[in-house]
Amino acid sequence: MLAHLTQTLIAWGPLGILLLAILDSSGVPVAGVFDALLIFISVQRPSVAWWCAGLAVIGSTVGNVILFTLSRRGGQQFLAKSAPAGRAARFRAWFLRYGLLTVFVPALIPIPMPMKLFVITAGVLATPMGEFVGVILLARVLRYFGEAWLGVTLGRDSATFLKTHVWQFTGSAVALFAVLYGLMVLRQRAVNQGKI
Repeated sequence: MLAHLTQTLIAWGPLGILLLAILDSSGVPVAGVFDALLIFISVQRPSVAWWCAGLAVIGSTVGNVILFTLSRRGGQQFLAKSAPAGRAARFRAWFLRYGLLTVFVPALIPIPMPMKLFVITAGVLATPMGEFVGVILLARVLRYFGEAWLGVTLGRDSATFLKTHVWQFTGSAVALFAVLYGLMVLRQRAVNQGKI
């Protein structure tokens, strides 16, 4: 059924991308990989690539806000159901230490990371909505417009490029996380010392 729904939404073109992005980011499992679909459409129909990337950003942001809001209302029970025993506590501790970086990096890098659990944790821990939306928007604009650019520029070689550079993307995610965390620590020290 989900595969049929996904195929129907793909046939709708850009509007289907919007709806698929909302479903995908709100925690509804959809058949297929959304990133690959966006690249595929960008390769097949370059004239709508940027339009699809923009709708993907909007849809993903809306979907993440839905999941974030539900987790705020459902609280601890929602997180406990979404994460195996013991994992919820680890996600909470991780989030308290690294903050919205735990949402930004998986939202930016198209590698398998448990973003849904970090979004849920952000909601449960009452992260300010404005900060959350800002982080999601920034990460998704960079990711989806980057994927559209790959599809338009490299054409059918886009998928090969992503597969052959998966470790570089992973390394980049780790390096980006380390740099942003370092900046966050330096900023917090400056705040504590009264310099900011």
